[in-house]
Amino acid sequence: NIHCYFLCLLVGTLDVVLDSSARVAPYRILYQAPDSLVYWTIACGCSRKEITEHWEWLEQNLLQTLSIFENENDINTFVRGKIQGIIAEYNKINGIKEDDDTEKFKEAIVKFHKLFGMPEEEKLVNYYSCSYWKGKVPRQGWMYLSINHLCFYSFLMGREAKLVIRWVDITQLEKNATLLFPDMIKVNTRSSEHFFSVFLNISETFKLMEQLANIAMRQLLDNEGFEQDRSLPKLKKKSPKKVSALKRDLDARAKSERYRALFRLPKDEKLDGHTDCTLWTPFNKMHILGQMFVSTNYICFTSKEENLCSLIIPLREVTIVEKADSSSVLPSPLSISTKNRMTFLFANLKDRDFLVQRISDFLQQTTSKIYLEKDISGSCISSDDEAKEFLKEQAWKIHFAEYGQGVCMYRTEKTRDLVLKGIPESMRGELWLLLSGAINEMATHPGYYEDLVEKSMGKYNLATEEIERDLHRSLPEHPAFQNEMGIAALRRVLTAYAFRNPNIGYCQAMNIVTSVLLLYAKEEEAFWLLVALCERMLPDYYNTRVVGALVDQGVFEELARDYVPQLYDCMQDLGVISTISLSWFLTLFLSVMPFESAVVVVDCFFCEGIKVIFQLALAVLDANVDKLLNCKDDGEAMTVLGRYLDSVTNKDSTLPPIPHLHSLLSDDVEPYPEVDIFRLIRSSYEKFGSIRADLIEQMRFKQRLKVIQTLEDTTKRNVVRTIVTETSFTIDELEELYALFKAEHLTSCYWGGNSNAIDRHDPSLPYLEQYRIDFEQFKGMFALLFPWACGTHSDVLAARLFRLLDENGDLLINFREFVSGHGFFQFNSNSQYYINEHMSVSAKQIQGGQGGGCSFMDCGLANHLSVLLATVTSLHHFLLTVV
Repeated sequence: NIHCYFLCLLVGTLDVVLDSSARVAPYRILYQAPDSLVYWTIACGCSRKEITEHWEWLEQNLLQTLSIFENENDINTFVRGKIQGIIAEYNKINGIKEDDDTEKFKEAIVKFHKLFGMPEEEKLVNYYSCSYWKGKVPRQGWMYLSINHLCFYSFLMGREAKLVIRWVDITQLEKNATLLFPDMIKVNTRSSEHFFSVFLNISETFKLMEQLANIAMRQLLDNEGFEQDRSLPKLKKKSPKKVSALKRDLDARAKSERYRALFRLPKDEKLDGHTDCTLWTPFNKMHILGQMFVSTNYICFTSKEENLCSLIIPLREVTIVEKADSSSVLPSPLSISTKNRMTFLFANLKDRDFLVQRISDFLQQTTSKIYLEKDISGSCISSDDEAKEFLKEQAWKIHFAEYGQGVCMYRTEKTRDLVLKGIPESMRGELWLLLSGAINEMATHPGYYEDLVEKSMGKYNLATEEIERDLHRSLPEHPAFQNEMGIAALRRVLTAYAFRNPNIGYCQAMNIVTSVLLLYAKEEEAFWLLVALCERMLPDYYNTRVVGALVDQGVFEELARDYVPQLYDCMQDLGVISTISLSWFLTLFLSVMPFESAVVVVDCFFCEGIKVIFQLALAVLDANVDKLLNCKDDGEAMTVLGRYLDSVTNKDSTLPPIPHLHSLLSDDVEPYPEVDIFRLIRSSYEKFGSIRADLIEQMRFKQRLKVIQTLEDTTKRNVVRTIVTETSFTIDELEELYALFKAEHLTSCYWGGNSNAIDRHDPSLPYLEQYRIDFEQFKGMFALLFPWACGTHSDVLAARLFRLLDENGDLLINFREFVSGHGFFQFNSNSQYYINEHMSVSAKQIQGGQGGGCSFMDCGLANHLSVLLATVTSLHHFLLTVV
């Protein structure tokens, strides 16, 4: 039928024009039974040669066998079984596990690698239909989100467009709303901005983009590649496989991060699943609606109504898990008993049998070696001078009797209110361990601290030198650190942590915080409290570049703009916010407030987290609005704030008065009116208590991109200024070369390399020498920088040049060697060149003939990368003659 023929031809043409998925495999072998309209793809190839090889294999191994079958059904069954068997055998031989990816997603993976010239190591996470706006013209196409790249592809009416952006180059990522487009995502790099719109599920897309950008920022901080989690939680039998295994992995990571943050759990705890349920709360005799969370080592609960009740049950504490009889009043109940004789009754569980089986599986894995928790008994102070302290202790004892004691106690708003009124001195250390979650890490690592102390003592490095220098100025006014016993304990804790976490090592301010921890906790307890602070509660605060503190400084500026707008412009002009926030945040106010008052801030911090510090900082600014508005410079503003913080008192404290540094410096000034610490904290909750932890995390992401990219730019400028006098290159040329060198290093982190990533990056070295590349990486860069050096001698030239630049013979070259080794590059310093923004394309892609970068590819590679160094005949002959 001619009509049908032309109709099919038209549909086929439209498929090619409007949907480029038809262009994935230009050569395919299909199998179709004579009486069926359905066909199966047997093989596909990108070239005639490749598909011919597949066909020849089929002729030799399959077609001859088909003649023995008598009917079509047997042939169909045999062909399908044979192909599936071949795939299964190949996977078994090559150690490939079956994945959850659908056929459609696998096709998208093939398309992604082919379109953008990505190697197999680059994993696609998901893809979305969207429009990319170039000027006022939208281009409808597909956004591909991989571990290291954001890519866009459009093929419309015969015109093709590509976009490739590395996550490590993104400086801003925002979800915007305009009058025309309520759903739009803006992506900024250092020199351009891009807009995407018309997403069917914009929230999911944006969350995934945020997560991938965060992973990239972690690569810039730690230079560690992404590792896929191979131990994902089990799917229920009825669960549909709707997303790729990698997307499921990232979703699980995001849920686990929120779970750990919500319940202050160790950083390696993975959420297995959660379900709606009710919990019987004996303190108010009610069934509270909420969610149960189950992970490898914990069962947790939080109420739907915020702050009503939460619960943490470590599996190491569980003795009995049993299903009770269902009733109309209490459907599907589950009873969990613990070692401290508490019983928790959950009900309304939708899949109770599956849940009990998972808990049983985890209970079998629970280690028997546990730390014995101590009873928080208090000191029963009875003297009249310390009556307030005694009353606080009694209030906590009553609370424990009603809500339970220890890690399994019911945590309610009343628990928080008791903390805000000040924890009794005798109970402070134990409650800090409990509220921060440090008790869990200590309980599951018996003997860990002692082993670490034994291994670290007597060993010296940069961290131990810095620790030794700061020991005697940690808390010099306190009697506990005016003798060698206190100093030795502080030395052991700080040194042990530096050996536990060499990425942090030691940072100034850690000594002040740790010295306070030691006043209320034993050495091992102080160590685990420090772990909780550095690794969970104040992430990235104490690394060499105090990135976390800088991020929260940016968050504080945003909050100040929103909550104290009348003061914001003045503070920005004076430049005070950046100064105060670093000292306040890094030491939790311990360095700027009288000791007996600052420990109350630490109480609140361990209970509520970083939001307390933001609230308190805003309250301090709000209390001094009028004085700050009249300040003429930053020195005057700092004096105002310093005197205010010096005046914060704790009248409930039983500690002897300890002189404070600021008060010692301002004795000749009229004393500031006293400010009660509890009244200040209460005021901070009344005025700024609406600040939520999830809002802070959103703001942190935005600031993290800005801070890390600013630090990267600063580092690049410092490196270039250091080396510019040693070469004939200009500053701009060196910056381009540095971008190329760093890009190749980062590429090797997530696409692999012949040498160990640790060998290629040593943070202890000067920055010029920190990053190094091996020969395989250099060979790719050689092909990029020297297009004239092609042909049979290309690898020989690259190898001999590498040997020339490798001055110390360690088979790695750093940036200094790369640029100035043997005066090599000076031969070509006047050459004209142009490098695409941020070097989004690696040498591997260029060698493979594929372009990329943060711009459209319509004009080909020539528009993005011209020759960096012109042909130098004398150098060519020189390299060929090098022995």
